This record gives sequence, C-alpha cells and structure tokens, in this order.
Amino acid sequence: MKSAVLCLWVALLLCCLPHASSMRQEGTAEAAGAGVLRLRIPKGIPESVWRKHIPADNPLTSEKVALGEELFFDRRLSASGTVSCAICHDPATAFADLQTFAIGHDGRAGARNTPTVLNAMFSDTQFWDGRAGSLEEQAREPLVNPLEMGMPSFESVVERVAGLPGYRQKFARVFGDDGVTIETITKAIAAYERTQLSGNSPFDRFITGDADAISEAQKRGWNLFRGKAGCVACHAYSPSSPFFTDFGFHNTGNASKGVGFEALAGRALQPAARGAETPRTHDPAAPPPGDLSPLGRFLVTKRPQDIGAFKTPSLRDVELTAPYMHNAAEKTLLDVVRFYNRGGGKNRHLDSRITPLGLTDAEMSDVVEFMRALTSDDVLRRVQTTRPQMR
Repeated sequence: MKSAVLCLWVALLLCCLPHASSMRQEGTAEAAGAGVLRLRIPKGIPESVWRKHIPADNPLTSEKVALGEELFFDRRLSASGTVSCAICHDPATAFADLQTFAIGHDGRAGARNTPTVLNAMFSDTQFWDGRAGSLEEQAREPLVNPLEMGMPSFESVVERVAGLPGYRQKFARVFGDDGVTIETITKAIAAYERTQLSGNSPFDRFITGDADAISEAQKRGWNLFRGKAGCVACHAYSPSSPFFTDFGFHNTGNASKGVGFEALAGRALQPAARGAETPRTHDPAAPPPGDLSPLGRFLVTKRPQDIGAFKTPSLRDVELTAPYMHNAAEKTLLDVVRFYNRGGGKNRHLDSRITPLGLTDAEMSDVVEFMRALTSDDVLRRVQTTRPQMR
C-alpha cells in the first residue's frame, strides 16, 4: 500500500512540474532505472542534444528528480534554515532573482548577479567565471559558501540531510547502498536542474516556418542581431546549439566600470611580467572575494587574456531576468544594447569583437524586441502562476 501511494505521489509531482505539463510534446526522453523518467522536450531544443548532456554516472529517474526538487526547495540545507537553492533561483523569476546580488545566509550579499538555472545543463562550465565543470560541482559550492547557504562543511551538510525525516529512506531508494553523501545530494539536485528547460518561444515557432509567430519589429531585430549589431558573435545560435550563447568568456568592459579596475589588472599581471608564476589569489573552487571579482575568468585560468572576462549568458527568457551582466550594472535590455552600441567599456583587455555598432534608436529598440521573442511560453506561464519564494 505504501509503495502504491509513493508511486502515485511521484506521478502527481512530475505532472505538476513545468517540463512535464506545460511543455509541448516534441519528444519523449527516458532514462533507465527505477521510475523511468518521461520528459517532454520543448520546441527548439533537439532531444539528441538534451540526451548528450546527461552524464553516464548520473542518469535521470523520476524518483531522483523528485528528490532533487525536494532538496532544491529545502531551506533546512542552510545553516540558518532560511535559504534554499530556490531562494535565489526562483521559478517565479525564471530561476534567477531580481536582486542586484544574491542575498544568502545571514542576509549577506554576494559579489555577482544570480544566473538562471534554465538550460544550464547545456554548458560545460558553471558560474560566471566557469570555475565548476558540471551541475554537480556547481551544486556543491553554495551549500558551504558563507554568502549563500553557510553550512560549515560538506560533512555537516550530509549530517543535516541524513538527520531530516524521510531523507534516509528516499536516498536509499534512489541511490541504494551509497545513501546520503555529498555526491548523492548534488547528483539529485543536478538531476532536477536538468529537467528545467527553456524552449517553445515565438522565435522557435518562427524559425521553423511560422512567419507570423513574431512581429515585424522582432524580424527586423533578428536581422540586426545577426547582421549590423553582430550579437551572434558571442550570443551564437544554430539548430544544434539553440541557446544564444557561445558558452565562452569575454571582456566586454563591463567589469572595468568599477573604480580601480586597471590597477587591479596591473597587479594581477605583475608576476607574469617578472617571469614568475602568477600566485593563486583564491581557491578557484570557491567564490572570489568581492574586491577580486572584476578579474573574472582570470581568477580560474591565470591567463592574462582572461582578465575581466565573464561567461556569455544565454538570451533565452532574458526579458524575465533583469538586472543584467555579472554585476547587474545594466537595469534594462535597452541599457544593455546601448552599452554595446557605445563599444562596451574601454580597457586594455577588451575583447576585439567589442566595437561601436552605430545603431540608431529605432534599431536598438528592434533588437530589444527581438530578445523578447526568446521568452518561452512555458517559462512565462510558470512565472505568472508561481508564488515567489519569500525570504
């Protein structure tokens, strides 16, 4: 009887998830194992691409996804019992938040704006500086980051989860003898995140033949986006990689807006100029201190060409995830376009592709309208019908 009730609960839970109920039926993906997961892939994302990005050592099952969702929303995983993954990655705000910087444990703010979880599975690196190589790695760090969930150690996280009612049994069903470990905790969270997809936008219908799916202004914006504005140089699009990002790292000059950027960059380069190895200024597996944050990808690679470089975000659902840039320096999409139209922020390490665009006001408005065509119908519906997480 208990088994039957459990199966019914899982089935109802998955039916309530946006990827199972509100996405169009564009393909059915299944993962081997107990509780086979059937996931509807939204229009615009090839099922083969989705399958390719599911790691062999963490296959998806319905029970694992349900467990991951429970963990994702569970505030008891934080030191204060007030912060969950969903506090910053809120479904009501397209799995991002509306804050300049994320507010975590003990009301402390981080140094960077919260990126969305939507379609994050398709990137080989996570965080603005790419310091994590998988969703599993990404899920570990916030648990012990004093600016996020604030747990003192991974061991304390495991002890906390194992001591919460019901979790031991659920982990045993999903992971067998492995039980509750930091690896299984993060595997479950990553499994849930791999079901959070964004597609089925007006653009997806337009690009597959529906000429009336987007407005005339959005069509003009699309032509500018891949032409005069040159946005596709970094926000790349192709049917096989339809995410409007090259997943690369670029210095756009946004980080140089802060006072003292050139001096900071100069200090970072001094060891290289002397022929010495650049000293490690922080643990690349941990968030950088706020005063070093503008160095971006350099903090991970120690390569001079990565000074001030940050990851290119996807533009899907971008109208729902203001403010913009890693430091939330631009408040609206029009502000972003104006920033690039000026040629970004001048500094010695500016990416060579960042140059003045010469767009008129009308053309900039058309580019903004085009980006609004990248909003998923399903994501927008969830945003409009989901109660925001309360701090």
